[in-house]
Amino acid sequence: MSTLYLVATPIGNLSDLSPRAREVLSTVDFIAAEDTRVTQKLLNACELPKKPMISYYEHNRRARGEAVLEKLLAGETCALVTDAGTPAVSDPGEDLVALCAEHDVPVIPIPGCCAAVCALAASGLPTGRWCFEGFLSVNKKARREHLDTLQGEKRTMIFYEAPHKLCATLRDLRDAFGGDRRLSLSRELTKLHEQTLRMTLDEAVAYFDANAPRGEFVLILEGTPDEPETEQDEADRLASAAKAVRRRVEQGQTQKDAVKAVSAETGVKKNALYRYVLDHEE
Repeated sequence: MSTLYLVATPIGNLSDLSPRAREVLSTVDFIAAEDTRVTQKLLNACELPKKPMISYYEHNRRARGEAVLEKLLAGETCALVTDAGTPAVSDPGEDLVALCAEHDVPVIPIPGCCAAVCALAASGLPTGRWCFEGFLSVNKKARREHLDTLQGEKRTMIFYEAPHKLCATLRDLRDAFGGDRRLSLSRELTKLHEQTLRMTLDEAVAYFDANAPRGEFVLILEGTPDEPETEQDEADRLASAAKAVRRRVEQGQTQKDAVKAVSAETGVKKNALYRYVLDHEE
């Protein structure tokens, strides 16, 4: 049955190619690869059988996507791979997946390495909510506009960067978010010289001015910290919550049940709200 498999490949350490990925690469009819030479080296190194390959990358995605789809509709199976990591995420493969979705061709992801997630896990920064921003544009205006849209972003942000652009990017991030903002920088993940550094943006600029960047980097940037709540903020929250309690009481709820419900909805502490309601009864 025609199926497009999204096969994650190692980002450095060949041992990270999973048994399931090996099986899929061994059994599909053909492979759509970002660079067929790189993929052939992977197959050789892992002692996997040779497969017919078609190149699929940024500058030929439209024509080659149609060619891959034609084969899939004819009943063949295909493994989509990039040179390293998970395909179809911030990658031309997303177009191929969309094309398959339009034509009801099954798409099955084969999990594996993802540099962004690996670096996030090792960052020491909050991981509950995050956003992936990829590579910043080399165009200064587009780059500035991109960073402007992230002002006030509370989620942890993930960026990719090449070594020759890292210093300029760190300065742009410092200008946009302030020198005290925390980040981690992971380079050469899973490789011999793997390293994760944790510092502020000011410290990172100074460090890489003195130490030339080497290897591909994943930058994990802290989101905008929450503003500390003032006494006035707390008073306003209590007053607003008390109004909600009164509305519920007017609708027939007991005061106790209304306080409990509003406390759960708003996050205002139940005891503080109950005292406030009693103190401000009309």
